[in-house]
Amino acid sequence: MITVDGVSQTFRSGKGTVEALAGLDLTVQNGECVAVIGRSGCGKSTLLRLVAGLLPPTAGTITVGGEPVTQPRRDVAMMFQRPALLPWRSVLHNVLLPLEIFRTSREEGRHRARRLLELVGLGGFETRLPHELSGGMQQRVALCRALVTEPKVLLMDEPFSALDSLTRIELGEELQRVHMTRRTTIVLVTHSIEEAVLLADRVVVLSSRPGRVRDVVEVKIPRPRELGPSAHLAEVAEASALLHSMLKSETPARSAL
Repeated sequence: MITVDGVSQTFRSGKGTVEALAGLDLTVQNGECVAVIGRSGCGKSTLLRLVAGLLPPTAGTITVGGEPVTQPRRDVAMMFQRPALLPWRSVLHNVLLPLEIFRTSREEGRHRARRLLELVGLGGFETRLPHELSGGMQQRVALCRALVTEPKVLLMDEPFSALDSLTRIELGEELQRVHMTRRTTIVLVTHSIEEAVLLADRVVVLSSRPGRVRDVVEVKIPRPRELGPSAHLAEVAEASALLHSMLKSETPARSAL
């Protein structure tokens, strides 16, 4: 679904040059959830913006579904750290906003939006305004807004980082449920190793700047996964420990769990 081939990204300004990514190669399969982790400044968010078509790469190519990425696409949605809901629009009308922009049938769009809100546990909140919702509920609305166009690819840039730990876990479980139901291809940038293990089929570890793919860990833990007591708690802990050691270690290591 996504192919990143030899991509480099260099930023130049009056203060000098910053090489964010260098010769990065990555393939994400259709329906796969891939988490990208690494130390601050390694180019994780830059990688997402490149895949989204928000930045042209300095070198290399990116394709989605076999087509080169040259600009933002309707079939690629992006979700940011903050929900950025329009305060004067209701929950339902915030979710409907992308469909209005793309001029999709109103009746079809409303049905799709209501179905998504039910899926994330917000059925009955359609007429509420954003200030009437908790932070976690607002981020659920943002997730519905990202999915309402039925994108092939969902890019997520630390979408749960501003939330408390319990809400992060709950939203991670919601995202798993959405992913298992819809099979959307997901690329998730996160600083949380536990979140990466909870959500991803594979975890990609980037090197320090300039970012390159240093390690890839396949997470072969049955879904649904949770961080609390479960039959797979030991496997989750083992995968998390391995990723912790990779980020600390200077010696690359490839593994599968």
